[in-house]
Amino acid sequence: MSVKVLIPTALQKFANDQATLECTGSNISELLESLEQNCPGIKARLCDEKGEPRRFLNLYVNDEDIRFLDGTKTSLNDGDQVSIVPAVAGG
Repeated sequence: MSVKVLIPTALQKFANDQATLECTGSNISELLESLEQNCPGIKARLCDEKGEPRRFLNLYVNDEDIRFLDGTKTSLNDGDQVSIVPAVAGG
């Protein structure tokens, strides 16, 4: 199963300067492991010590925030698109 992952500019250095990657996984957790295999070091930037997405990152599956779905257990289907979106703050 192939899932398209959109990589934000700040993390593209871990993805050989690519903005999109094709990865595999039946859920977000497996996808993060696949992403780490393809791009060593990226998971530490995306996840905390427990393997959960960091607070300042938002993950979307086909425009749906995984926080409102099943979190890292959110199921993925062939052809889905996962967007990694850093939170923006300021004042």
